[in-house]
Amino acid sequence: MELKILNIKGEDTGKKVSLNDAVFGIEPNDHAIYLDVKQFLANNRQGTHKSKQRSEIAGSTRKLGRQKGGGGARPGDIKSPVRVGGGRIFGPVPRSYRFKLNKKLKQLARRSALSLRAQQEQILVLDAVQFEAPKTKVFVEMQKALNIADKKALFVMPTFNENLFLAARNVEKANVINVNELNTYAIMNSNVVVLLPESVKAIEEMFNA
Repeated sequence: MELKILNIKGEDTGKKVSLNDAVFGIEPNDHAIYLDVKQFLANNRQGTHKSKQRSEIAGSTRKLGRQKGGGGARPGDIKSPVRVGGGRIFGPVPRSYRFKLNKKLKQLARRSALSLRAQQEQILVLDAVQFEAPKTKVFVEMQKALNIADKKALFVMPTFNENLFLAARNVEKANVINVNELNTYAIMNSNVVVLLPESVKAIEEMFNA
């Protein structure tokens, strides 16, 4: 697959870049994408939820009523879960939601996500993105020129671009990452993926394609 290379004004430079079918042209595996996104979200959960169980409630252990004849459940002490203010039965406790996936599955998921964006014509390739200063106004003007101002845009840079990062960090629908930070969730959570020719090369090298 070949894509036109545009400049930051949205104009065709006359150059093209070839996308490797082993990375951008495979049949997307929906289940692999689902598992990788699920893992990303699970691994980002804090898991610090906590409620007090019966043994952690402050109060006397004195039995408050007779065992039988009260017309209801056996009362127990003031910390009983059946009482208002008592402990919670099987309440949440701090835990880790992390789980592991095979490297080959994660690679398949990222290839599938990139291939899906390529099939949907949601990949743009820019000749270069160089800002003299970190100006959000200039970044927004570039988005408008590329017709992606109203879309979630993922900018994948070959190396850290400080001016671009600072210019985009206050723009709600823009996300700037490096190639080594590329993940399935970021790709699927965007409407358009913006690459540089160097980014394309680095992604293909990352997958040994």
